[in-house]
Amino acid sequence: MTASSALPADVADLLVAVRRDIHRDPEIGMALPRTQRRILDALAGLDLEITLGRDLDSVVAVLRGGAAVGESGVRRAVILRGDMDALPLTEDLDVDYVSEVNGVMHACGHDLHVAGLIGAVHVLHARRAELAGDVIFMFQPGEEGPGGARVMLDEGLLEVSGGPVIAAYALHVASAGQPLGMWFGRPGPQMAAADECIIRVVGAGGHGSQPHLAKDPVPVACEIVLALQLMVTRQFDAMDPLVVTVGRIAGGTKDNIIPDDATLELTVRTFSEANRERVHPAIQRVADGIASAHGLRVEITRLMGYPVTVNDDTEYAFLQETVEDVFGADRHYLMPHPEAGAEDFAFVAERVPSAYVFLSACPANDPSSAPDNHSPRAHFDDSVLPDQAVLLAELALRRLRDPR
Repeated sequence: MTASSALPADVADLLVAVRRDIHRDPEIGMALPRTQRRILDALAGLDLEITLGRDLDSVVAVLRGGAAVGESGVRRAVILRGDMDALPLTEDLDVDYVSEVNGVMHACGHDLHVAGLIGAVHVLHARRAELAGDVIFMFQPGEEGPGGARVMLDEGLLEVSGGPVIAAYALHVASAGQPLGMWFGRPGPQMAAADECIIRVVGAGGHGSQPHLAKDPVPVACEIVLALQLMVTRQFDAMDPLVVTVGRIAGGTKDNIIPDDATLELTVRTFSEANRERVHPAIQRVADGIASAHGLRVEITRLMGYPVTVNDDTEYAFLQETVEDVFGADRHYLMPHPEAGAEDFAFVAERVPSAYVFLSACPANDPSSAPDNHSPRAHFDDSVLPDQAVLLAELALRRLRDPR
């Protein structure tokens, strides 16, 4: 079976039209009224139970299966997720569906995720008599921030079908890195936890010609930057990776003025909860110690972001088996290492056994040189839309038949 042959021509055409329509009119964050409306229009006339978000423009659609649910009589459910939001970027592509919203672009491929999930709805609706349970379709805003998955969970995502949710699945397209049509992922940690740390080094300003009469925060901030890199390599196991990157350093207004303070802004990426718990006290200890040694002090603000995205071993093995059965073993690549990006599907995976997989939508002959996700030149080939729809549908059909 090929993905394209599993979709009626009118559905395949619908997915391309929806994807390009959303791409032309992208929205950011949790308020996505136009995207929500397009999803509802694409689902109109189907036998679904639809719930709209209260604090965000989400769409949750429940499809009730018609097959026997097993000896227990319990109606189990599977979640299929697609995120909806765009990024604050000005698109730099020459395509006839280029973004028409100034400074906003679907540079991460979420427009494809929406269309692919709509395709899965149509596939499963046509085969609902085979579904031995229910499917929850999760159209989610705010993946790029501030984290719409957590809000949807708070609003009752796991309770919406009335039965236990036994598994959740999500995919993400990539504009680079692998040849077009390749699926890739791994069991265990798939993506990092991402936290932000702001260190304010507090000193006392003065004239640049008399630094001994001031408490200069700038060199102390610089020393902290270097010490944090040493901390990573000497206090943490290299086999459990950790990234601490100082992306911004700011202090002062003029060359001959010593400022009162200097600020460091860090991104902290971890692949285990153990390291996530250890690293923040370690950062505090290093910054406190260096500042104190020079007679200064620090103020640290932590913004805890998305947790580690962890693929359940059994669910990922099931996903890989399904990919290889439907598309062929040569279409799956087992990632040797997790990716340092972050993903708020992690909040779902903390509550439900889950699997998350990437799909290359790279149209370039050389994926290694193609612009990657989040680039204003990121280009996604929508020929992968049928693959997305078919895989999500197959995962739901097969998992609900599985008695475990």
